[in-house]
Amino acid sequence: METGGSLPRQASPPGQAAGDQVHWEGLEETPEFKELVRARWRFVAPATVFFLAYYFALPLSNGIFPSVMRTEVIGHINLAYLFALSQFIVAWLLAFFYIRQATRVFDPLADKVRQRASRGRQP
Repeated sequence: METGGSLPRQASPPGQAAGDQVHWEGLEETPEFKELVRARWRFVAPATVFFLAYYFALPLSNGIFPSVMRTEVIGHINLAYLFALSQFIVAWLLAFFYIRQATRVFDPLADKVRQRASRGRQP
């Protein structure tokens, strides 16, 4: 094993020529990166709070209102089963909205961050 040698070269990311140099150090302090992080948090934080509240509403409802949750709605399918199945629908809807937000907002902001990284420390 060789010691004191240089670090192995990493392959260039897709869409970047091997000769292009990207400056990642200090990138987290740029306005473009901060804007991307803020945009993601504006979506992810409320979506997470909503989903956790919705998720824990089922066991809480079963514990606090058991007779209501046992109400049969369709044949022998009760309200608790329908609520549990609705959690799958809510998870898929949240995933859909995240993908839509990523395509419309996060991806263009990430492109700005990548462009800034390729320019280096220039403003």
